[in-house]
Amino acid sequence: MVGHGTPPGAGPGIAAGQTIDQTVRIGSLTLRNAVMPASGTFAENLGAVVPFEALGALVTKTVTPQLRGGNPTPRVCEVGQGMLNSIGIPSKGLDHFVAETLPLYRDVPTPLVVSVSALSADAFADAVRRLDVPGVAAIEANISCPNIEEDGKAFAMDPRPTALVVEKMRRATALPLWVKLSPNTGDIASVARAAEAAGADAVVVANTILAMSIDIETMRPRLGNVMGGLSGPAIKPIAVRMVWQCARAVKIPVIGCGGISTAADAVEFMLAGATAVQVGTATFVRPTAMLTVIDGLVDYCRRKGFPRVAALTGAIHDADLTVDTHEAAS
Repeated sequence: MVGHGTPPGAGPGIAAGQTIDQTVRIGSLTLRNAVMPASGTFAENLGAVVPFEALGALVTKTVTPQLRGGNPTPRVCEVGQGMLNSIGIPSKGLDHFVAETLPLYRDVPTPLVVSVSALSADAFADAVRRLDVPGVAAIEANISCPNIEEDGKAFAMDPRPTALVVEKMRRATALPLWVKLSPNTGDIASVARAAEAAGADAVVVANTILAMSIDIETMRPRLGNVMGGLSGPAIKPIAVRMVWQCARAVKIPVIGCGGISTAADAVEFMLAGATAVQVGTATFVRPTAMLTVIDGLVDYCRRKGFPRVAALTGAIHDADLTVDTHEAAS
């Protein structure tokens, strides 16, 4: 981390005509910029309003090995500064994805990252093995899902099952492996370290936060599945804190996710240590939100004298600060 003074890569100013280098590296992948969609908020029809070639990467909706119908309705509800969802990962299965969906992206010059979920470590390994095909640039493993071998407890709740599932996936594919972590754990930095030690090329921090809302008129839960995942601006400070903790704990790239609506939000995540960011809920409100974030990152770098967007990563002035996690929480 960087102390007070001029951040690395920053200068006295950037000339009006000077090009800002927007590229970022995540393991072996070089992305044209640091912005991509969050899984579950993006599909091929978004190309009607957002040029795919303008994004750093494309992250698919989560695919499961078998056909899944999803959770009972209602599946989505608005809450203060965010939304709750309990979609349940409906999926047509891996075979359908490879045969029908993947070809839709093969002519797009933007890396395609396939989000995958499964109910056991072996099923995860089999899924990534089947996805190791032309057209897939990387795999994002959503290990925030229930693990049937741990009585339904999510893999990402604990370092041990995280290490086990990532090790099995790492042996099953040579593709870059991004591991999406859960914020519903007491020590996300330890989980991130376990993923790194087991072979992850990057961690995505983080998924939605388990939450609940009740309709006081009907006196019933507002979601058909009772509980769901909270996303949107309400969770951003929590996600920024988790990115900062993980970036200090691991050497692999951290991809920030959670409540990013504007370029200022993206800058905050990158200063905390994120190499790239994912935009999710904001896309439902403004389908072109990712384009606004991309342009805003360039404007910020020009204003602050950074010739490269990548120089924002970890440029927070925190080196001389003493952090007492227990005291901060209390």
